Amino acid sequence: MFKKMTSLLAVLLITVSAFAQKTLVNDPAHSRIQFTVIHLGINDITGNFDQTDLTINTDERNFLHSKIMFSSEMNSINTNIEARDKHLKSADFFDAETYPKMMFVSTSITKGKSKNYYTLKGDLTMHGVTKPVSLMLVYRGSAINPMSKKETHSYQVLGTLKRLDFGVGPKFPEMLVSNLVRIKGDFELTEK
Repeated sequence: MFKKMTSLLAVLLITVSAFAQKTLVNDPAHSRIQFTVIHLGINDITGNFDQTDLTINTDERNFLHSKIMFSSEMNSINTNIEARDKHLKSADFFDAETYPKMMFVSTSITKGKSKNYYTLKGDLTMHGVTKPVSLMLVYRGSAINPMSKKETHSYQVLGTLKRLDFGVGPKFPEMLVSNLVRIKGDFELTEK
């Protein structure tokens, strides 16, 4: 009798654990990290990191206990100007050959003031420098994708970083390229 109860309890715990955790991964065709800097103090210049991965190890019972990780390939930078992209990949800015990835790993998620808004804190590694950053995470909902028939979730990450904190473009003064960089990540995710 004791063995049956122990076996039943073990099965129940495994079942609950399986339902409590799931991993969401992004769809690369519908996911992007965009950045914006101000050029000459007057004009926004925008670009993307076209190769970006986001993974959320969700705790379905309490989303605040989930773990979020994203990374971007620095060689996938795209500002629609080939010469500028080449310069941004060089040692003057991102030095993509030496530091091929930008990576973020969450350390905490806290509920925001509005529904589906969260404060996302974590460690960002870029250009060989790791710093704590605070970002806004927005859950934009879910829908069934008619092509894949999978439930697809949408998350958006918003924030502002200081490029000089990460040693990016130190030769270029703020009057030429703003130190503040606005970022916006848009991600569609499905269960792995």
